[in-house]
Order: sequence, then structure tokens, then C-alpha cells
Amino acid sequence: MASTVTELLAERAGDTGPAIIHDTGTWTWPEYLADARKVAATVLEAADDSRPMHIGVLLGNTPTMLIAMAAGALGGYITAGINNTRRGEGLARDIKRADCQILLTDAEHKPLLDGLDLGDCQVFDTSSDEWAQRVAKAPELVPHSTPEATDPFMLIFTSGTSGDPKPVQLAHMLIPFAGPPLLDKFQITPDDICYLSMPLFHSNALLAGYCVAACSGAAMIPAKFSASTFLDDVRKFGVTYMNYVGKPLAYILATPEKPDDADNTLRAAFGNEASDRDIDDFARRFDCMVWDGYGSSELAVIITREPGTPKGSIGKGFPGVAIYNPDTTTECAVAEFDENGALTNADEAIGEIVNTSGAGMFTGYYNDEATTAERLRDGMYWSGDLGYRDADGWIYLAGRTGDWLRVDGENLTAGPIERILQRMPQVGQVAVYGVPDENVGDAVMAAIVPTGDEKLTPEAFAAFLAEQSDLSPKAWPRYVRVSSQLPSTATNKILKRELKQQGATAHDSEHLWVREARGKTYSPTD
Repeated sequence: MASTVTELLAERAGDTGPAIIHDTGTWTWPEYLADARKVAATVLEAADDSRPMHIGVLLGNTPTMLIAMAAGALGGYITAGINNTRRGEGLARDIKRADCQILLTDAEHKPLLDGLDLGDCQVFDTSSDEWAQRVAKAPELVPHSTPEATDPFMLIFTSGTSGDPKPVQLAHMLIPFAGPPLLDKFQITPDDICYLSMPLFHSNALLAGYCVAACSGAAMIPAKFSASTFLDDVRKFGVTYMNYVGKPLAYILATPEKPDDADNTLRAAFGNEASDRDIDDFARRFDCMVWDGYGSSELAVIITREPGTPKGSIGKGFPGVAIYNPDTTTECAVAEFDENGALTNADEAIGEIVNTSGAGMFTGYYNDEATTAERLRDGMYWSGDLGYRDADGWIYLAGRTGDWLRVDGENLTAGPIERILQRMPQVGQVAVYGVPDENVGDAVMAAIVPTGDEKLTPEAFAAFLAEQSDLSPKAWPRYVRVSSQLPSTATNKILKRELKQQGATAHDSEHLWVREARGKTYSPTD
């Protein structure tokens, strides 16, 4: 049985079915691997053996991205998935943080690098004639190394305790480990078609999407997620399996329902963070199975829904998963509820979700021993997520520790957003925090005290955000509370816990602005 992505892809060499199906062409598995070997050879020819063999990819969900991922496995080097929603100096820091000596990008994403200092990182535009010529002249591939199970396959960025993203070392073994249970659960065969519309720089796409195809020989449809074209794609390509993270199901369900929506080839959808309502509605509307689970990016904590999972619960944990008080390092009390189902012992029951058995398959953050140690303190893996567990072992999420926000499947932190908002002259004090999203996860909310120098208007605020090149689209506040003062401590520190408790509201003397999901304008509300 394969223990690395390199070995897994070698098993696909004899498959004759399609590996990639895209509007730009179709690749069989042998053709896919042949192109990956050429790219690997091209990269290694340009690389410096004396430096970490880290190759960044700033690409969308395209055949080029899938080929670049396979190239890293076959070439024996580490591929660093660069988040293409990052902007400005934040993007540059990610590339440097991963020690990328080469960055592969394309015409769509190359402009994001304009004006950025990337140090001595070589940048190649894979959509250019120059790159095509390099690949055409590529020598025979001589791999840089032969990866072992615990060696990193990719560096996948997630948010760190300081607010800056940190690269998780996603081990080779995770792909062949994650795939087989999904093949068994959904009866995946080489005849299936996997729809990969979640960002391929994200762990969900790898551990819920790519692994399914790589382990089964099924075809992959790389796509940019669009709720409006989702069903058209399913029917066009004959999609049978899809993965998701965050709110895609909600976005799709928000499109007008038609009588023939169930007339499609989709059999299964697997992911995490969908609401109970969206899981049920999606399964009904599109006549497919939806299985939602919880898993850390590193597969250190795994929680799965089982038959009989109560509403609101994310399921039961694998062995070792528990809820611990981070201050006392002791297990939290079992949750107790009143006759209406409300939690009555929140202070005793809510704690951090941990793996008491240790790191699981987490092999650490790249070049960051301090943050790795923080995750693995006291011999356990600490997820950073809060939860509670009932008497029957069902686990419920209760939020994030500190200033973490989970927005549309991505972790964000408040500090960097606050610093950007404070650039606006009309903004005096600002606090950024999460409030419950109407579908799942968090919505970004900002409470602002204007300076009074100039009037702060919804139009001016939106225009300011649009000008901030280093502000991710997901970091735009959904709600803005404009006030003359914010609750604070004696040392003038804003009491965010009070703001969070008040939710997406404003007092009579304040103003509340609301931005529609994916919108770019703000509207005042009563």
C-alpha cells in the first residue's frame, strides 16, 4: 500500500482513464504524470540545490495547478501552496516565510506580485511562451529526493497565533491515509468524476478532494467555485463527487430552485462546516448524500457525523479526542441542558478540542518550533477550537479561541484587519471580532469610533476598503457598528467579549451598516 503521494501516483501510471477534464483539454493519467515529470525536471533545472527545495505555486484551480502538485511529488521537492486571496506585503511574507526559491504563477495571478519584494525568489509565468519552451526542452527527470511518509508533500498556510499565516507541513502520508475511507464510504471507482472547486492551496481540497482521485484513479474537474454555474458544471462533466469547506452549500442553495434540480449525476458531497439545514436541503434538492465532518488541517483531530447525530452537533471524535480546559489542563465537565436544550453549565463544559493521544499526523509548522510547541503542549494537540460534549459523546462547536474568526472556510484573525482599518483617517478606535454567520461559521464585524475630523459614511468606508490591496476579500466586515464609545477596561483596552455578546446589533445612539454576502457596498439599518 502506498505511503506517499509519489508512490500513489506511480500506481496510477497504468490507468487508462482520464485524470483531468477541463475546458482546455483532457489528460489521461499517463499524460498527466508525463506532464508533471516535465514540469518537475524544468523546475529542478532552474533550482539551487544548496537551498531548501521549496517551490511556491500562486495559481487557481486549473490543470496547471494539479500538474504542479504532482510535479512536486514526482520531483521529490516540496510544493508551497500560496493563498491567492492574500494581497500586498502579506502575500510577500507568505512566499518568503515558506522559503520559496521558485514561484510558479500565471497571467491571472502575476499582477498580484507587482511592486512586491520577493527577495531572490525566481518567478515563472506558466502561461507564457517562455515557460512552454522551457518545459518542451526539459531534460529527463532526476528526482531531488525520494520522499518518505512523514516528509512534507506540501506547505499549506493557515493562520498563526500572531495573526500571520504559518505554513503547516502536510505530510505525504496524509493523502493515502485520507483517501481510502472516502472511497469506501461513497463507493468511488475509476469511473467517478471528482469536482474540485475548493482552493487547491487549502487542506480541504487535498484531504477531501485530491486524495479521492489519487487513490481511486477517478477523474478530476478543477474549477473555480461559482454557485450560479455549479449545477451546469455537474451536468456538463457528469460530476459524481464533490468536496466543500465553509459555505458553498449555502451559496448554491441561495440560487433559484428549479423542478429538475435533482436531475443530475451527483451522488455525494463531503466536507465540513455546513449547517444542519443546508446539509438536509442540499441532499433533498440535488438528490445526493451529504456527509459533513470536522478535521484540523493536520488531521490531528478528527470528528465525524454518524447516524443519529443530534442537530447542531458535529459528531463524535476519533479515539483521543476530548474537551479540555486550557488553564487547568483537565477534561471539561459533560454538558448539561435545560428543558429547552440550552446549555446550562457553559463555564464548566466549554473548553478547547484536543487530541489527548498527541500530534496524530501533525508534523509541525515549517521552521516554527515555538508555534508547533504551543500546539503540542502537555503531550496533547490543541486545536484552537472551542467545544463541549454531551453525556452521549456528541461534540458541539462553541467558537474559536482568542481572536480567531472562521470565515467561509478560512481562519482569519482580528489584528491585521484592525491595523488596515486604522489607516482610514476617519477611523479612531476600532475593534474587529466575529459574530455568527447566518449560514455557518463567523461573519466579520467591526465596531468603530470615528475621529470626527471628517464624516464617516458607508460609501467612503466601502471605497476605502476597495483601495486596500493587502485586504483579503474575506476580511471585509459584514457588519459595521459606528459608536461614540466602545466598552473598555480601566487600562483602555476594548472589551471585545461584550461586543461579541451583543452580536450584530447597535444601540439607539449608534449606527449599524450591513454588507450583503460577497457585496461591495454598505447599507444603514434601523
